[in-house]
Parts: sequence; structure tokens; C-alpha cells
Amino acid sequence: MPGLFATAYGNVGSSIYYALGLVAAHALGLTPLVFLFAGGLFALTAKTYAEGASMFPEAGGSSSFARHAFNDWISFFAGWALSLDYILTIAISAYFVPFYASALPGLHALHNAPGNIIAALVVLVLLVVLNIRGLGESARVNFFLAVTDLGTQILVVILGAVLVLNPSRLVNQVHLGTAPSLSQLIFALSIAMLAYTGIETVSNMAEEATDPGNDVPRAVNLVLIAVLTVYMGISVIALSALPVIYHASVVNGSHYQTALGVKYAAEPVLGIIDHIGLSGLLLHAARYYVGLLATTILFIATNAGLIGISRLSWSLSEHRQLPGIFSRLHQTYRTPWFTIVFFSAFAVLLITFANINVLGNLYSFGAMLSFTTAHAAIVALRIKDPDRERPYRMPGNVRIRGRQIPITAVIGGIGTFLAWVAVVVLHPEAKYVGIPWMVFGMAGYVIYRKRSGLSLSKSVVLVRPERPPDFHELGYRTALVPIFGADVNAQTLVSAAKLIGKDGIVYAVFVLPVPRQLSLDSGLAAEEALGRSILESARIQGRRAGIKVHTGLIRARNPGAALADEAQRIGADVIYLSTRHAPASEQRIGLTASYLLDRRPCRIVIETDSAATSSLAPA
Repeated sequence: MPGLFATAYGNVGSSIYYALGLVAAHALGLTPLVFLFAGGLFALTAKTYAEGASMFPEAGGSSSFARHAFNDWISFFAGWALSLDYILTIAISAYFVPFYASALPGLHALHNAPGNIIAALVVLVLLVVLNIRGLGESARVNFFLAVTDLGTQILVVILGAVLVLNPSRLVNQVHLGTAPSLSQLIFALSIAMLAYTGIETVSNMAEEATDPGNDVPRAVNLVLIAVLTVYMGISVIALSALPVIYHASVVNGSHYQTALGVKYAAEPVLGIIDHIGLSGLLLHAARYYVGLLATTILFIATNAGLIGISRLSWSLSEHRQLPGIFSRLHQTYRTPWFTIVFFSAFAVLLITFANINVLGNLYSFGAMLSFTTAHAAIVALRIKDPDRERPYRMPGNVRIRGRQIPITAVIGGIGTFLAWVAVVVLHPEAKYVGIPWMVFGMAGYVIYRKRSGLSLSKSVVLVRPERPPDFHELGYRTALVPIFGADVNAQTLVSAAKLIGKDGIVYAVFVLPVPRQLSLDSGLAAEEALGRSILESARIQGRRAGIKVHTGLIRARNPGAALADEAQRIGADVIYLSTRHAPASEQRIGLTASYLLDRRPCRIVIETDSAATSSLAPA
């Protein structure tokens, strides 16, 4: 659960670094209330995702919910809108990286064009290359950064409350009808959901939760509390430090504005630091620290967007909603290279030719469509499939014709739909980019389905390869032998058997690593077939040596963690790990061996090239 919270908060919490300036430029003195209203919609949406993701812990989010509730046509509609969100998440996060990095010594040129655009493109290209090569993520690092980010934001609120908070100033700078005007207020409300980007992460990560029914709702509730608290607190402090003022301009005429939406539009949190009451060395240290932290958080948010679009497009491709090339893996790195390159190309275009307001407005267009579909899907599932097991059921239900209808989802759906209408009416880029994007995607879907001889609406059931009749899942036994690569050494099985006695059972385990760019339930048919073939060879060699060998295949992000968990599940007395035939990264004391030695779920025996065996008892 901590890892799920860290990943979700890292994505949602990163939005404050750019959303604050975008919203304050239009909402002015009502910025805290606008964030509160948007936070209410976010709360309703978060509850919907908690129920949906706990029922269907799989990649796809609103697209997955719609597939189960409606059909493939609506599922693709939601998925294609969601793909626009991920592209915008990638573009927005990368776009703002250089602005915060410019606070660091020697990097001031990154604040202005063309340095900022070039730097953003370098960040994106670097992450594309790393993701194609199979960039791994550390749950511990993500958790540390999320907690550090949350702690920093809370500290800014506390310092601001002590040094600059002025309640009367907050009240006096609001001139409803003028600052902001009604049109400005509606405009701000329509883009405020940009502040809560990343809720789809909960769905993508739910498949990796140990107990989705409990972990997902708890993580959602914690993120909800943390985000609403931080956003309200920081927006109040921001308007105390950088209040709305009357500005007379020969070019633009007289109007009200706040430096949050003008001078500091691209780095609003740095603007708060500059005007919070710090000075001298302390101010410089604070700017360097916030600049470095924001740069890191936004860099990780960009990467999360790449991983999210990879998993979404893989899910759509596996359900024959996108052509097979979107699930094609790189021959060497086994990552969805085409998907990463294809969608990143659109992000490059947005970074190069768009601006801050265009990026924010377009995100709201896709997000509101996805959220509305998610709400509708959960309501439809309550009506069509009331008896389905729901590990988490959102509160606020009303019985109508024998069905428990979630009022929170109904209100949330109406709210997000009205927000989408406002985006379309008020933002021209939604008309000229968002709508054509949806038309292009739906047209492509129809052409692809027709050419494939498939129904436009009927869901395609994926057919997985059948397991051999004597392929057994791991049971509760006493010895576990991980198998690396395609070379099975019978001597390793014999050595392990000697440790557990003639009546013991050796479990040969093939761990199939799944890159973070793919969903854990991704097809990987060729890899699974190879793994089963290797396990069958191990079973035959073990029989020839007089050893009772059972076999099993496990999918995992972290092989060491998967083996440790499996050893505890089967009650293994020993893990016998031979590195003789392992790939270079696992020879001697590799990542897997290091993890097992650190966690020590049972006795660990490691056999190296020199045939020396080391044994460690559990701590």
C-alpha cells in the first residue's frame, strides 16, 4: 500500500507545480475556492476509481471499466480520450522541468526560449530511450520522493502561515463579477481539474497491489486527504504572498492580476518561496532545494506518463482495439517500443508548438471525458451486475428498483460532463485539437475492426495458450530453485535435493520479468511458452535424477521480491540459487541474490561459478 500511495501521490501531487499558476491567472482571489470545488469533483472521481480498480485490478482505468460495463466501442472511446491525457501528462511535466531547473546555479538560461523548449525535448527523448531500454523504478525511491514532496509542501504552508498569512488581504482582493469576472471564474473551473492529474495511476498500479480490495481504497483516501490539504493550504499562502493587484497597462488596459499567473506562471511554487518572507542565504537555499525537488518530481511524472500510455495501449491492443503493432515488443529489450515512440511524437509536437494554457486546456478535455465514462460505467455495473463481488463499495447509495445506485458517481458524472462542456465551449484548442483527436481515433477504430472482421461493439475474448496437462502451480513444499535463462542444470536440482532429503520436493521456479512499461497480465505468449518449455526440461531432468520436481511460473517486476514472497507462501526451508548459468547481471551476487540476502525469507544458498556455496540463516 505505501508503494501505491507513493506512486499515486507522486503523480497527483506533482500537478501543484504548474496548476497553481494556470488556475490563479483566471480565478485570482477565488483560487482556493476553485481548487476546493475541483477537489470535490476529484473526491467523487477518486471514489469511483477506488470501486472500479478494486473490482478490476488491471491496466486501462476508465477504458477497462467501460469494457466490463458496456462494450468495446465505448471502451475504446474512453481509452482514446485517456491516451490524450497521458500525452498531455508527458508534455506538461516535461515542459515545466526546465523552469524549475533554472533555479539551480548555472541553469538560468533554461527559463527562457529556446533553452526551455530544447531542455524539455531533451528530457522527453532521454526518457523515451530509457523506457525502450527497460527503465526500472524503485518503489523505495518513489516513496521517499513522495514523502519528501508532501513534507516540503506542508512546510511551505506552515512557514507561510507564520510569515505572510493575512486573512483580511485574502478577503479584500476578491471583487466578484470583476476580479474574477463570471467568465474568468467558469474558465478557471474548467481547467482546475488539471490540478488532480494522475488518478488513473491508481488503476494501472492496482494489479500490483497485494490486496487490491483494501490497498486501493486506502491509498485513494490517503491521496485524497493529502492533496486537498496541500492544494488548499498552498493556494491560500500563495495569495497572501502574491496578492491580486490592480494593474494599468497601455497595451492590455486596466485589469486585475496576480504575479502567480503572470511572472511566475511557469514556476508558481518558486514564486511563493521568493515572497514568503525569507532572505539572504536561507532564500537561496530554499530556491535551490525547491527547484531540485520540483525538477525531480516532474521528471518522474513524465516517466509515469510514458509507463501509463504503454500499459494503456498494450491493454487496448490485446483486446483488438488497436492494431497489433502497439503491443509489439523490442527484440532485445522486450518493451513496447512502437507505442512509446508513437505517442511521444505527439508530446514532442505539443511541447514545440503549444504553450502553457493550451496544454492545460487540452488535458481538461480528455480528463473530463475519461472521468465521465468511468462514473457512468460504475453506475451501469451496479444495474447490470449487482451481484458481482465488490471489495470496495463507494458510500452514498440509494436503492432504486432493487439496485444500489451510487449517488456519488451520479453527481460526479454530471459534474465532470458539465466541466467537459465548459472546456469545449470556452477553449478553442478543445475544438480544434481535442475533438479532431477523438474523431481520428474513432475512425481508425472502425477501419481496424472492419478490416479485422470484428464487431465494433462486441468484446474480443483473448485466448491464452493452454498449459501442459502436467504443469503445476507451486504448492506448499520445502525447497525452491530459481531458474535463469534457457540452460537448465540438473546438478543444481540434485544439490538442492540433497539439502531437503529424499522425501522432499524441489520446486523449480521460472520468474518471468515484466517491464514496467507493460501490464502484469500482458500476453507475452512467446516468453511464457519458453518458460514452460524450460520448466518441462527441468522436470524431466529431475525425474531422470530420481528427484520429485514440481514447477511453476511467476510474473513479476522484481524477481527477488517474487521469489521471496513465493518462498514464504510455500513455506520453503531453503532457496537454492545457482548463478552458473545465469545471465551476466545475475552472476555471482546479482540483483536477485542481493535482494534475497537482504530480505532472507528462509535459508539462502548461493552457488557461484567457483562452485563455492555460501549459506545464510534467516535473521
